[in-house]
Amino acid sequence: MKNNIKTVSLTRGYQLLLAGLVWLLCSSTAWANGDQLLGVWLSPDDKATIEIYQQDGKYSGRIIDLKEPLYPAGDESGLEGQPKIDRNNPDKALQDRPVIGLNLLRGFVYKGESKGVHQWHKGKIYDPGNGKDYKCTIKLNADGTLNLRGYIGISLFGRTQIWRPKP
Repeated sequence: MKNNIKTVSLTRGYQLLLAGLVWLLCSSTAWANGDQLLGVWLSPDDKATIEIYQQDGKYSGRIIDLKEPLYPAGDESGLEGQPKIDRNNPDKALQDRPVIGLNLLRGFVYKGESKGVHQWHKGKIYDPGNGKDYKCTIKLNADGTLNLRGYIGISLFGRTQIWRPKP
């Protein structure tokens, strides 16, 4: 009778170990797929280069380069020839920070894959052109480009940009 009890408990231990390993592999796969977002991306018309990174389990992105990093000749603000700053930010204390290095994307969580499309949600995108934050979703297309949909309220009221990986 003692041998049967040991066998049952040993079998139960293996079942728990197996279940734990399966869970670990599944969760690792989810993170690996979510990490497809990591890297350097180009915005439409190559106006900005954005590095997407992961921090504290969420995905964010910062501007690392601009096609035109300086204000052009004749700029109405008198900043001609100077590096672009976040001058449209509603918080006056942030209006002097440089656009290069600015966090554009923040708080994205990997949602998963559906019909071959990987998706991230619950994030926000900042538009330095008008100083506003928008809710945002990201989809990785089969061709390797990203669809970023910024919106107010519901996704129906928004705009989509297509970013491509930097070669």
